[in-house]
Amino acid sequence: MNFLRILFILFMGATLLVQPTLVQAQKVAVEASVEDQAIQKRVRELFSQIEDFNNVFVSVTGGVVTMKGRVLELDQVSRAQELASKIEGVVTVNNLIEVETSVERRLAPILERFSNRLAQFVAFLPIVAIGLLVLIAFGVAGHLIAKLQYPWDALAPNRFIANLIRQVVRLGFLIAGIVLALDIMGATALLGTILGAAGIFGLAIGFAVRDTVENYIASILLSVRQPFRPRDVVKIEGYEGHVIALTSRATILLTFDGNHVRIPNATVFKSAITNYSLNPERRFDFELGVETDDLQRAVELGLEVIGGLSFVLKDPAPDGWLQRMGDSNVVIWFGGWINQNETSLVKARAEAIRLIRQAYAAEGIELPEPTYRVKVDGVAAWGGATPKPKPVTKSSPSRASKKAAPAIAEEQDVSPDRNLERKIAVEEHLAKSEDLLDADRPREHG
Repeated sequence: MNFLRILFILFMGATLLVQPTLVQAQKVAVEASVEDQAIQKRVRELFSQIEDFNNVFVSVTGGVVTMKGRVLELDQVSRAQELASKIEGVVTVNNLIEVETSVERRLAPILERFSNRLAQFVAFLPIVAIGLLVLIAFGVAGHLIAKLQYPWDALAPNRFIANLIRQVVRLGFLIAGIVLALDIMGATALLGTILGAAGIFGLAIGFAVRDTVENYIASILLSVRQPFRPRDVVKIEGYEGHVIALTSRATILLTFDGNHVRIPNATVFKSAITNYSLNPERRFDFELGVETDDLQRAVELGLEVIGGLSFVLKDPAPDGWLQRMGDSNVVIWFGGWINQNETSLVKARAEAIRLIRQAYAAEGIELPEPTYRVKVDGVAAWGGATPKPKPVTKSSPSRASKKAAPAIAEEQDVSPDRNLERKIAVEEHLAKSEDLLDADRPREHG
């Protein structure tokens, strides 16, 4: 009996000792279960807000989140795990989500999205139509306004600038129409993207066609300044000829040989331009070498001949002087003025040289050829020294032996080349549609 009593007392004591521990364990289990339910609720609420995770099922045990189900994309698996692991209280995540392999289920969301977007587009069509109508209206208005002769032709100095102003007007109306249309469609944010892309694209194009842009700007400036007129005789970059036309790309010259020369307008604008037609009076000049003792008579005779020519102007009077000493002659310079609208410069120079040469021949004034003297020393001749040759002297004719001066021949035709003028007229007619020069505008003197 005593033994049984002792066992009973020991059992009751152990029961009393274990009972608080069990109660505490039950309390901890209950709290853990409540916390797991809270975690599970937060994860499910989070996934319910994301359409991609509608087929994902979540369970939580001891803070361990277990996810099962299927998703359409592989990156959605790692995204679900990342979101679940950020929930407070989660110890770890057991990710058992698989990627959907069923063709029907994978295509269904795509078809649904396409259907929704198509419906949105159909619903948006009236707004798009209004925006397009506004854009078309602005484009048509800009085109009609730009076609008006007044005021653009009155404001612009020439047709090229007027067309440039018209293009700016059209572009301005088009941009205004685009901005208003985008505002009606609620897509003004797209305008900033378009302008940014256009700016970058324009900058790249500007660097790529820098020479073309420079040439175009030079064409505008030349058309405004008009440094020469049609048919003017000019010299640009070493090329001489008559101006045929100033186009939007180049200045066209017709050389005296009948050849076309196209000089880029950027080069023309930056070059020194010699305009021989700006002043109708032009001087021709040439040099002659003479061998005579009476140099003053040679100068006076040449001036008498030039002054007696019908095509040489009396004011300014012709001029001449001793220019320099040559190897075997004295060089005389002569110059005379002509009206180049009536006289060819080349023909006038040639005629003056011809007639002065005849007058010199009649007066006995020679135009010498180069003379060379060869001296040979120390050459033996049959055992003896070679006698030195006597210098050869040229005897100039005396005044008494000179013949009487013959009459000067008649003048030849020195008028400008009419064949070249006819060719210029034909070329001007062909280039008339592109010519930016205006004969009625004043010449540029600055």
